Amino acid sequence: MSTADSIVSANRLLLRKLLVVSVLMFGFAFALVPFYEKICEVAGLRDIFRSDEVAAKNTQVDMSRSVAVEFDSNTQRLAWTFRPLASGLAAHPGAVMHVEYEVRNTLDRPVTGQAVPSYGPQLAGQYFRKLECFCFQQQTLAPGEVRRMPVVFVIDPNLPKDIGTITLSYTFFEVAGTQKRPG
Repeated sequence: MSTADSIVSANRLLLRKLLVVSVLMFGFAFALVPFYEKICEVAGLRDIFRSDEVAAKNTQVDMSRSVAVEFDSNTQRLAWTFRPLASGLAAHPGAVMHVEYEVRNTLDRPVTGQAVPSYGPQLAGQYFRKLECFCFQQQTLAPGEVRRMPVVFVIDPNLPKDIGTITLSYTFFEVAGTQKRPG
């Protein structure tokens, strides 16, 4: 057998091995779909036999009690008007709630402010989870600009039962060093 014949024979053997590996890889990829669905079903990640609406339902909401949430707003040496659009609401612990605050820059120049939250009673702060809040970043308002800003929150169901009212208060402060100096 010559060298050329042995090379051709080795190439044919390699080709057969590669074809077998390709078929096995295709079969494995095809079989992954039912395995993945079964793993998700067992792990409770997504039940394919329930609708998305039922699967996404929040089962952590404590419907047996309601907590009054009051909203307050202040500005500290800042010429803005700032107020919650609702003075309060009733929230079930675990339910996702949404409120809005309105702020207006009454000055004739842009101003940057930062809101700082506080809670009453102070203990309630560790059970008040903000998912979205204007207080997460500085707010720059143009002269005369009015803006509505959301707060999305959840009250932890582990909130002590003796806390029936939570006050969420925001104070807006002007951020020092953001005003442009004439130059």
